[in-house]
Amino acid sequence: MDALWPSERELALLTDLYELTMAQAYWRDDHRGEAVFSLFFRKLPAGRRFAVACGQEYAAHLIRGLRFYPEQIERLRQLELFEDGFLRWLADFRFEGEIRTLPEGSVVFPNEPLLEVRAPVIQGQLLESLLMNYVNLETLLASKAARMVLAADGVSVVDFGMRRMHGLESAWRGVRAYRVAGIAGTSNVLGGLSFDLPVRGTMAHSYIQSHDDETEALRRYARDYPGTTLLVDTYDTLRGVDRVIALVRDEGLDVGAVRIDSGDLGELAGEARRKLDAAGLQRVRIVVSGGLDEHRIQALVEAGAPIDGFGVGTEMGSVADAPSLDFAYKLTEYQGRPRLKTSPGKPLYPGAKQVWRFSDGDGGCQYDEITGRDEARDGVPLLRPVVANGEAVAPPPDPDQARQRLRDQLASLPAAVRSLAPVAEAGGVYPVRISEALEALRRDTVSALD
Repeated sequence: MDALWPSERELALLTDLYELTMAQAYWRDDHRGEAVFSLFFRKLPAGRRFAVACGQEYAAHLIRGLRFYPEQIERLRQLELFEDGFLRWLADFRFEGEIRTLPEGSVVFPNEPLLEVRAPVIQGQLLESLLMNYVNLETLLASKAARMVLAADGVSVVDFGMRRMHGLESAWRGVRAYRVAGIAGTSNVLGGLSFDLPVRGTMAHSYIQSHDDETEALRRYARDYPGTTLLVDTYDTLRGVDRVIALVRDEGLDVGAVRIDSGDLGELAGEARRKLDAAGLQRVRIVVSGGLDEHRIQALVEAGAPIDGFGVGTEMGSVADAPSLDFAYKLTEYQGRPRLKTSPGKPLYPGAKQVWRFSDGDGGCQYDEITGRDEARDGVPLLRPVVANGEAVAPPPDPDQARQRLRDQLASLPAAVRSLAPVAEAGGVYPVRISEALEALRRDTVSALD
């Protein structure tokens, strides 16, 4: 195969084998009652107070077009696991159910469903791996990127992470999550063009090193790309700044910014700013990069370092401190009856649900409540239909609306919940309540299993 990542025609096979073997077992036994599956995470990573729901609306729309094309049916046949009748059923597969999701860019907390599927059990089962992958990846990346944006406190953050991300598709889909999270630009050309995020870039040390003279390298690049950002730390950072000043002042070259990629970024940015200002080059900005995470960014901002932009790569792209979320996709109802897994340490509430958000009189978020789907509250219901009877009942997610939604919701959270400090230092655990009716349903369901 020569595909760099699965094409649309291969998407249905991007699943775990047991999804298909269980589907065949359902098909063989005519076990096709209506089921509810809930997608949620059980706990936040250490030090985190919120996550950013991302990917769930996009994935819901994607499911509508999910097909097992003839060439994929033949590939499954080669596994010698599936009956001809079941393969014919797969060839005719069309999702016929309902999917409700949180809006993209919503702040979300443990045990709150990001997505619920109501469909024949055989159909809902087939979606598990694909939905979990989409929502897990984009939620992880959007959550980490949102922390970077919070730390930067209004200073632009640009994605430099493609080269160290876990696979090409991750780097590409990550740009979509970054746009929702508020990142200002990306160095990833395909990602930026696909998801309408400004494409940004500077230069590598190798360009400077390939020239015998640093000044000549900077001169040539500035001539080729007026307004560009020049990398100044290949040899001696402050000497590099002096050379940029000379090129702008003495030769009239147009330089938009200098980038510092190593050393004490705060101290070097301060020295560079003083040199640029003394030369009358207040308009030349300072961008820094190199091993940045939200804590280093926050420290630089709080120290008053004169930095106009942050380039962030590995820490954001790999989500180095929390590379997974404890996501689960669980059957919670079958043929109108609640279903429950009672394994210790893995709490689960049965039935279809709704998540309500409650605010104080000034618009600040106070708490959330998870209820049964049919319970009524005075708060704002967060789960909403995206697909019904296999057809879209809501437009595809708008990344600009999602970006604004996240900005508004973060601003409405208590300051302690937005804090990047360790939880023990600042508290800030956002209250999520479970309705009495849902608690009672859980008790009754457990009792019925005894």
